Amino acid sequence: MTDTAIDPRIALMRSADALHLSLTEAQAGALLSYLDLIQKWNKVYNLTAVRNPADMVTHHLLDSLAVIAPLRRQLAATREGSSGTVPVRLLDVGSGAGLPGVVIAICCPEIDVTCVDTVAKKAAFIQQVAAALRLPNLQGLHARVENLSGPFDVISSRAFASLADFVNWSRAALGEGGCWLAMKGRHPGEEIAALPKGISVFHVEQLQVPDLHAERCVIWMREARATDMPVA
Repeated sequence: MTDTAIDPRIALMRSADALHLSLTEAQAGALLSYLDLIQKWNKVYNLTAVRNPADMVTHHLLDSLAVIAPLRRQLAATREGSSGTVPVRLLDVGSGAGLPGVVIAICCPEIDVTCVDTVAKKAAFIQQVAAALRLPNLQGLHARVENLSGPFDVISSRAFASLADFVNWSRAALGEGGCWLAMKGRHPGEEIAALPKGISVFHVEQLQVPDLHAERCVIWMREARATDMPVA
């Protein structure tokens, strides 16, 4: 008789491989512990509408993991030639249960992640995750992003708001030379067209999330430069 049961950590690491991301066993374990915390807190605080454990792996973990490799490539390009001694600061806006902020913090210990949310209980949950998983590079912040001044190197969001609202509300927090990372479903052509003057979309990247039968993409934006070419 063949044992078809697969260790959840091994299954997660295999899915990460498909995303060109190498997870350590410790990171995979931390990601699964994070899901356990979401399930525990969800009973009281309604952090996410996704309740099925298998769906949480796909819709939360894998969906967020899909952005890690693109993020690393972007940071490598922007920090080329620098000493690299100053940690990258990332602000995850409207983070909710911490997606993708917590996933980034687990996979990228070199990035200082701040998850901001206007709902106090969600910010408190992020603080609990940071303590439980011993993530010194993660913090939850109860605030309105409009009131933050940064500077942050990357400002991210996942299904948070329109692109125009996202950049307008967080513009003061973006550091010089920084960029916005917006995770979207279908290509948001109308939202791109409605971006305020002075904002440039410099790259649109399609994502393939294992076992998720839905469109996903990342919209990369920054303050416009003279050399920028329009991206539809």
